Amino acid sequence: MKRSALRRFIEDPALFTRASGITLRPYQADIVQTILDSVRHRRGLTFTISISRQGGKNEAEAHLQAYLLTLLQFTEATVIMASPTFKPQTENAMRRLERVLNSNPLTRSKWKKESGYIFRVGSARVIFFSADPEAHVVGATASTLIMVDEAQDVLPAKFDKDFAPMGASTNATVAMFGTVWTKTTLLARETEAAQRAQNLDGRRRVFHVPADEVSRHVPPYAAHVLAQVAKLGRQHPIIKSQYFLETVDAEGGMFPTARRALMLGDHAAITQPAAGQLYAMLIDVAGEDEGATDAPGQLANPRRDSTALTIVQLDTHSPTFPILHAPTYRVALRKTWVGVKHVALYGQLVALAIQWRPRYIVIDATGVGAGLSSFLARAFPYALIPYEFNSVTKSRLGWDFLSIIETGRWRDYQTPAGGLDPRFEQQLAFCQYSVQPGPNQTMRWGVPDGTRDPETGELVHDDLITSAALSAVLDALDWHTALPTVIIPGRDPLEDIDRGH
Repeated sequence: MKRSALRRFIEDPALFTRASGITLRPYQADIVQTILDSVRHRRGLTFTISISRQGGKNEAEAHLQAYLLTLLQFTEATVIMASPTFKPQTENAMRRLERVLNSNPLTRSKWKKESGYIFRVGSARVIFFSADPEAHVVGATASTLIMVDEAQDVLPAKFDKDFAPMGASTNATVAMFGTVWTKTTLLARETEAAQRAQNLDGRRRVFHVPADEVSRHVPPYAAHVLAQVAKLGRQHPIIKSQYFLETVDAEGGMFPTARRALMLGDHAAITQPAAGQLYAMLIDVAGEDEGATDAPGQLANPRRDSTALTIVQLDTHSPTFPILHAPTYRVALRKTWVGVKHVALYGQLVALAIQWRPRYIVIDATGVGAGLSSFLARAFPYALIPYEFNSVTKSRLGWDFLSIIETGRWRDYQTPAGGLDPRFEQQLAFCQYSVQPGPNQTMRWGVPDGTRDPETGELVHDDLITSAALSAVLDALDWHTALPTVIIPGRDPLEDIDRGH
């Protein structure tokens, strides 16, 4: 290639990118050009770039890095790239840059990798770091640019302590890429600051590319977004934040009035199964009250929550089933037991299972629930699905239950007065959630311990909500290959429990 032609490719980032067989979309090209202007003129601006999930954010990052390596190869330029975790995010970012460098004839034979995390063309370098809270970041100076990928998942304190100082002495440009999440994230904080600066001097610093913008340039993407909305619901926090770039609250009420309205069906509670219908039993297990007396209502621990059972009809003929391949859950019946010995509780659950002949029995098998779960598994081996709670599984259950609600697939029975079961609605009204910072987006949810209804003074629990949320376990099943209903009566359940349990 002639020197004049080579210069044209190096001076024009769009032409440089096309050399690797890629044409940046208009919004990607605009982002790259604006960041490069700050780098070239040493403006030291901070940019925030929010792009809808799978909208080409990472592609823009990798081509920007490759271009800077080529443009600045005769200088001691250093670009710092930070990702929330080393595995898989930092490793993925390095692989993307390697792919771009190999695909472009201008860089294919010129780049080198050093120490496993440094990419070099000539004297210019891109250094990759993990921004995990526990990562020990080696001191480095970003002479040119600091890039932060998935900035909404990087702790502000980590960035402030380890990465911001890297560009202090050089007035390096900062570019934070990600998708919107809560108002407490690093990306949200920097977007607010960048917007204020943009309003003062008119220089663009904030880029906001939601799903509808990406869809205008990539028609197949529109179909992808529609499918995700159908799966999770437009108001699901993941859809709102990661696709439409709408900030969600980091904490608050998990079931506001509008969401509770979505949960109300148009049927009444039933006490007997209907012929030809599929049912499931969802059981949240509470500890038995070891100090319970024989006197009715006398409990040693009256503060204890209850074992809660929700029986749902599995509607596989609803309009959403062909799209989502998951049923609609129509609540038939609720029962609760407070302080009941598990021996007696087991017998009642077996009797109900024989009456309702459930296709599935999902049970909380955590701690005290493990014994009850194991005995039910003996009686109904083809129906029982044990579920163990920890911070990760409870978070996932909460997110998945919200998707059931937001897609209109939780249909609770109406009381004679026309509303939700008052016991259930009370718990919904007091249920809180908080989203933890970091890439896992862990959600803690439930009714806070010690919560009392201000009108009655009674303690409020969340056993009915947890029981209902176990429906999300069924959503993960393959509903194309539903198993036949099989009820295998075991031996006398009391005999099993009495033998050493």
